[in-house]
Amino acid sequence: MTDLDSPESFAALDREGMLRSIADLPQQCEDAWSKARLVHLPPDYCRAQNAVIVGVGGSGIGGDLLRGLCVQECSIPLLVHRDYLVPAFVNEDSLVIICSYSGNTEEALVGFESAWRKGARLVCITTGGKLERRAEECGAYLCLYHYAAQPRAALGYALMFLLGVAQHVGWITDKSADVAEAVAVMKHWQSEIKETVPTAENAAKKLAQSLYGHVPVVYGAEHLGEVARRWKGQFNENAKSWAKFDVLPELNHNSVVGYPLPHGWSDLARVVLLTSTLNHPRVNLRFEITRELLQRYGFAHETIQARGNSALAHVLSMVHFGDYVSYYLAMLYGVDPWAIGNIEYVKMRLEQA
Repeated sequence: MTDLDSPESFAALDREGMLRSIADLPQQCEDAWSKARLVHLPPDYCRAQNAVIVGVGGSGIGGDLLRGLCVQECSIPLLVHRDYLVPAFVNEDSLVIICSYSGNTEEALVGFESAWRKGARLVCITTGGKLERRAEECGAYLCLYHYAAQPRAALGYALMFLLGVAQHVGWITDKSADVAEAVAVMKHWQSEIKETVPTAENAAKKLAQSLYGHVPVVYGAEHLGEVARRWKGQFNENAKSWAKFDVLPELNHNSVVGYPLPHGWSDLARVVLLTSTLNHPRVNLRFEITRELLQRYGFAHETIQARGNSALAHVLSMVHFGDYVSYYLAMLYGVDPWAIGNIEYVKMRLEQA
C-alpha cells in the first residue's frame, strides 16, 4: 500500500499527472471564467422556451452541477440528457447545449445531429474533434477551449462555460463574485488537504483511509446532490472502485428501508454525507435522522460540510475535496488515477460493431 505521507512516491503510479490537474481546479475555474464571461449568444437564443444539456461522463457532470445551481433561478425547464437522441419535445424553441471534451463522444454527436434536425438553437462546448467541425458547418455557437487532461479533470472549463451561457441568456444572475469566492475557498481548503500535508492533519487523506477496502456510498441534497454523483464517478474512474450515490429527500423514501439486508453490507459500505448550511431546514433535519438510522444498522459514516457562502462555493469546494479523496484512495489501491482501461475497451467494442 502506498504511504500517503510519502507524496514523492505518487509519481510512480500517477505518471500522467492527475494530481496536477486536481490541484489546478481553482486556477482552471478562474481562467475559464475569464473566457466564459465573453460568451455572447445570438439574441434569439435568449428566447428559448426550454433547454437541454447533452453530455455523458466527465463531460456531462458540468451540466448536472449547473442544473443544481440553476433550479431556483432558471424560469424555463432545464434537462440534463445522458443519452443519444434528444427528447421529443425539443424543437425550434429549444436551446440545446452539447458538451464533449474530445468532441468525438458518440452520444454527444448523435445528440447534436438529432437536435439540429429539429431546428434547435445549438451551443457546443468542446476542445475540438468532430463536434467542432459540425458546429462550424451548421452555424452552432462554439465555446472552444484547450486544456490537456482527462475530461473529468477539465470540469472547471465545462462548468464555467455553462455558467457563462446560463448567465448570458438570463437563467441566472451575474456569478462573478461567486466564482471569485469559490476560487478563494478552494485554494484555502487545498492548503489543508494537499499531498504535502500529513495524514494526521489531512481530512481528505483520513477519509480515503477509512474508505479503503470498502464501497463508498455518497449522500447529497439539493445543490450538492449532483456533487454526490461527481464523487461516485471520481471513485470509479480515479480509484477504480465500486461506489454508489444517493440524494435526499428521495433516499428517505426508499434506500433507508434497505439498510437491514443483505447481512454484511454494513461492514462493506462506508457512507459519506455531503452537507450544506444552504440546504432547506427540513433537508438538514433529514440528514440528522438518516445518521440515526445509519447508526442503528451499524453503518460507519462521516459528514463533510461544504465551505463558503454561495451555493457555487459550496459545490466547487466539495467537488475539490472529493477529487483529492478519490486520488488518495487510488494511491492506497496502487492504481493509476489517469487510466480508463474499461472505458477504452467499451469504445473499442463499439467501434468493432
